[in-house]
Amino acid sequence: MTAASMSRPGPDVPWWLVLLEGIALVILGILLFASPGMTTLILVQFLGVYWFVAGIFKLISIFLDSSMWGWKLLAGILGIIAGIIVIRHPLWSPFIVGATLVIILGIEGLVMGGVSVYQAFKGAGWGTGLLGALSIVFGLILLLNALLFAVTLPWVIGGFAIVGGLIAIVISFRLK
Repeated sequence: MTAASMSRPGPDVPWWLVLLEGIALVILGILLFASPGMTTLILVQFLGVYWFVAGIFKLISIFLDSSMWGWKLLAGILGIIAGIIVIRHPLWSPFIVGATLVIILGIEGLVMGGVSVYQAFKGAGWGTGLLGALSIVFGLILLLNALLFAVTLPWVIGGFAIVGGLIAIVISFRLK
């Protein structure tokens, strides 16, 4: 083991693989900005196929490893049902999947904000309490406007994809 390999955390990933990932993310981000509706529709359909296939594999895994079979059965059935619903209803499934994601993020904001405010009262500091209160406010905003935020989600994801892709491209050349 060399000193250079000990300073880098994680497994050794080929630089060109990180470059390809970065390029793919930038292309995805551009597509989400150029044609948000069609790109979102295609991405959600891929997600539906993934959920369907993953649900089948989850059910098969029960026969290979029966530990936690109840959770595997539930996850498999939910994956298959979600996949079928998304595949069969391609026009409204992007709105439902997007709204569900926004609702989950809103609930997470409320829960994490509540935990932070509680920790602030237990002595974690006023900064933790302030961030917790902001998290609660943003969680409420997301929950009260879930469909509005679901419609704007492609542009948000596109922006993150472009920025993340550019960062991955820079990192790939640093790895080289």
